[in-house]
Amino acid sequence: MSNDEKLARLRAKYADVSGSVIFDPAFKRVAELQFKGDRRVWPWANAATLLGAPYRPELQDTPDFGGLDMALIGVPMDLGVTNRAGARLGPRAVRAIERIGPYEHVLGMVPAAEAAIADIGDVPFASRFNLETCHADIEAFFAKVVAAGVIPLSVGGDHSITGSILKAVGAARPVGMLHIDAHCDTSGIYEGSKFHHGGPFRKAVLDGTLDPERTIQIGIRGGAEFLWEFSYESGMTVIHAEEVTGLGIPAIIEKAREVLGNGPVYVSFDVDSLDPAFAPGTGTPEIGGLTSREVLEILRGLNGLDVIGGDVVEVAPQYDATTNTAHAAAQVLFELFCMAVTAMKARRGG
Repeated sequence: MSNDEKLARLRAKYADVSGSVIFDPAFKRVAELQFKGDRRVWPWANAATLLGAPYRPELQDTPDFGGLDMALIGVPMDLGVTNRAGARLGPRAVRAIERIGPYEHVLGMVPAAEAAIADIGDVPFASRFNLETCHADIEAFFAKVVAAGVIPLSVGGDHSITGSILKAVGAARPVGMLHIDAHCDTSGIYEGSKFHHGGPFRKAVLDGTLDPERTIQIGIRGGAEFLWEFSYESGMTVIHAEEVTGLGIPAIIEKAREVLGNGPVYVSFDVDSLDPAFAPGTGTPEIGGLTSREVLEILRGLNGLDVIGGDVVEVAPQYDATTNTAHAAAQVLFELFCMAVTAMKARRGG
């Protein structure tokens, strides 16, 4: 075809056509979520919600959460931090991020077209002062979500929240875990508290809700290594950040699939797994971390795991002048949404 012929064909198809007119079936499916006539949804308009999902806090008061497949949940609690506080504001910061999705271009997915999802607001806490009662509130709330058959996808909050979420999602049987973090978070009781963010996964194993031999921890580094012997003794697989370059992402994905197998998997992502160059807005930053592209490649490569829930934690917007940290967290939340949708469809035979 000559250039003139090609140009004439393109003009015949695309000249004076509204931007809402998309011919490719896969792309058209995305456009139908974004356009009303020739008007595209304004990303900065209306109240901010997690992933731009409908805001339905009233569903917390219904036994079945309105028949949702998945619930986006804020957990604004950071009483368990050992360094800088501020992650209580993480859910608000992630809600404020615009333009995440609706299309996952690597996986070719439009998850919002495959599942009923809503931002159902934040976990209701009885006391802003008491760490122990906050964890009782988290466990009770997520037990209700799980009992309704709803997949929880959460934004913290400090990493101690994950231990109490695991009490709910792992109540029927221990689950495996894909854990991306700078820290193993398997240390013991500190200063009389078992709920701090440095030890939720030791507690989860001892509670019988987390299977250590089906747990892989990726991105681990820093001077607190001496605190994490429990990871090794219990049988967790630990991949240090320093190993990532030598191993390569494809080998890490292969190893993770080997460890996690076909059973139920919870995914927990701490933004401090990223190097502070990518995510400065966190309470316990560690130099020498993963890149945002490496994390996305790992998550996309592990799509197909039997994901039954997940969280993104430790976003502290006070230290996030560019909002890069919150942006990374929102994108990871979207990837978890995709993974959960793929797993849900597989369980349903679709």
